[in-house]
Amino acid sequence: MTTSSVSKGCFVFKPSSKKKKTTSLKASDYFHDGKADSQNSESRFETCQSLWQRMKAETERVQEDLNTKILDSLLEFARKSTASFQSKTDDWASRMRASEIPTAALVLGVNVPDHAMTFQSLSALLQESVTPYVVCLQSKECSALKQVLQKVLVQLMGHSVSVEDDDDEEDQPGPPPAGIPSRKMLCSMATLCGWYTAVTQKSASPSPGKKRLSSSKGCGQRPPVVVIFKDLESFTPRVLQEFIVISSRYIQQIPLIFIFGIATSPITIHGMLPHSVSSLLCIQLFQSLSCTQHLATVIDKLVLTTTFPFKLSGKVLQVLISIFLYHDFSVRNFIKGLQLSLLDHFYSQPLSVLCCDKQEARSRAKELSHEDCENIRQLPSFMRYVEKQEPEIQVQLLTSDQRVKDVTQSLLKELHAYHKNYYPVLRCLHALTSSLPKYPLGKQIRELHGICLEKNVWETEEYESAFQLLRMLAKDELVAALRTCTEILKCAKKLGDAVEKLEEFIERFELLDRCSAVVETGQEGEEELLPQKGLQKKTDLFQLQKSLLERESRRTKKLSKFELLRLAVLDCIDSIVKKHLLPPESQPLHEVFYYSSAGTLRRHLNAAPRTAIQTALNNPYCYLQSEALKSEGGAISNAAPDICIVYKLHLECGRLINLYDWLEAYATVVAAAEGKDPDSTAAAQLDDVKHARFIRAVSELEFLGFIKPTKQKTDHVARLTWGGC
Repeated sequence: MTTSSVSKGCFVFKPSSKKKKTTSLKASDYFHDGKADSQNSESRFETCQSLWQRMKAETERVQEDLNTKILDSLLEFARKSTASFQSKTDDWASRMRASEIPTAALVLGVNVPDHAMTFQSLSALLQESVTPYVVCLQSKECSALKQVLQKVLVQLMGHSVSVEDDDDEEDQPGPPPAGIPSRKMLCSMATLCGWYTAVTQKSASPSPGKKRLSSSKGCGQRPPVVVIFKDLESFTPRVLQEFIVISSRYIQQIPLIFIFGIATSPITIHGMLPHSVSSLLCIQLFQSLSCTQHLATVIDKLVLTTTFPFKLSGKVLQVLISIFLYHDFSVRNFIKGLQLSLLDHFYSQPLSVLCCDKQEARSRAKELSHEDCENIRQLPSFMRYVEKQEPEIQVQLLTSDQRVKDVTQSLLKELHAYHKNYYPVLRCLHALTSSLPKYPLGKQIRELHGICLEKNVWETEEYESAFQLLRMLAKDELVAALRTCTEILKCAKKLGDAVEKLEEFIERFELLDRCSAVVETGQEGEEELLPQKGLQKKTDLFQLQKSLLERESRRTKKLSKFELLRLAVLDCIDSIVKKHLLPPESQPLHEVFYYSSAGTLRRHLNAAPRTAIQTALNNPYCYLQSEALKSEGGAISNAAPDICIVYKLHLECGRLINLYDWLEAYATVVAAAEGKDPDSTAAAQLDDVKHARFIRAVSELEFLGFIKPTKQKTDHVARLTWGGC
């Protein structure tokens, strides 16, 4: 199946008559790693798939809800622009306005990977309710004006369009009839206008016996053509200017609407377009929701909820948030990281078969195999649970599988109850501390959740400083925060006692507020008399200062009723926090629900390409897993790929590498791989194949940035790196 000729030619290879028998593997087969327990692996795969489908549906619903406002505004803008096209006005101002191209400047933010979903939803909504003619352009496909026109024509007409230059393209005949799609046409605005006129006339006058073709709801007889520039900053300014100028000349013949997708700032438009071009546009600004608010909503719906049993540990959540904050601000990539965590958890944890809803988990716990029971006994959290039991119970848990199944059911029930109480109390604490100065427990709830996952939150300095600030809250602020906490805690059935206590405190605050007016009036009268009596006895400054300090010390020792009540309610909240905000690691069997392999996740999502390349070149066995590639220390395996041999040989050289010496060393190693004596004369001779392989390997090293040509010596290359790994 190979040829030795490198000249031009046509080589025909007939397919083999013998069909190779291939064994098809199901996706669930990869979950058991060749073990015999295939039923467990299938259950884990099905649970993982079902859980991800639910999470994906929730993600899409959140995305639609967040984009509803901005998309509705854009649709209204498109409808108004369509109405202005179809209305016939005679006044001069309206005619000047109609000569401009309606343009929506959509500021989406720097989270570029998320823009595709927004534009996809926008395009679908426009085609559904405004116009069937929607074009989406990307800068990488529109490096020249001809390519822009070609993309517009192809997406609208679906024909093959010629991109050859033609100076007389304005004089070319119009488009072919709609029934001849195979004919090639020149890419020009005149062609587009001719096609648009033919299509609109055909839809306006249907054949007898047929309904008029209505391409979209409410678009009228002349629906507009919407052109979406997905990444405006990446377009060539000259190309964009020329397209806008040409489009403005045809605005009376074909209604056009532009939508600019902007990642940075609206000022970009004025930086790319001069005034003579921007004056041809009627620009309206639209601002989308920030990516941080989008992330907060996604975390609230997918992570801080009891709807989905799968959970993230503190370190894993920190890895995902760090990638979001310091790399791309992409919520889409955050969700992909969540999906990878889910998949790896169900793949690597055999007991993840119990990571499902409460009733399903209890039924599966009754059917655990002996191997599953042994896996449960080896869990660190279960071992700590066994150590706290009585000796007799310890023996039963270590010897009886039925006892393990019964205890597993009760522990899973307690773990689900723990989650139902944890999240309301977490939101309650966040509502109290999110408005404090300097945000000691974080401004976002994800920050507080990360602290609670790692340690006892009440043992941290941030918690102590937050409660010191809460002890200085005014009455109105404290009562408002307590009302918010009461509404949050009402969603948890087992927190009814806490809700009753907080409501009782609110009633006492209201009662104290009604009675405070009379008491404060009497206290003010007493305070006015005290300084006068002191001044009558002693008039020197030292005695006056001493008496004021004594009075202040007496006042601080005696707390008011409000201060006592405030301390009592904060003590109540502190007790609720200590009872329900325990770290997940304190709960037995938390490994079933929580994914904690932060290193694996970071290695997949935040890879270091330089380290990976050097590892592959220095030790190809790490990736190829071939026994012939194993070598000791810095030895060079003669069975390694050419680039690995050349790379290891270049490590033995200095700053400048002689190409001929490098080639001789390479030929010696390759001769050993071919079974020849490296010291023989035949092995030392270079043939064209070895020479070509060497040149290719050197070129690959140059492409990877390890070497570069140098002008100091023509037969040398300069080394750009030092060291092996």
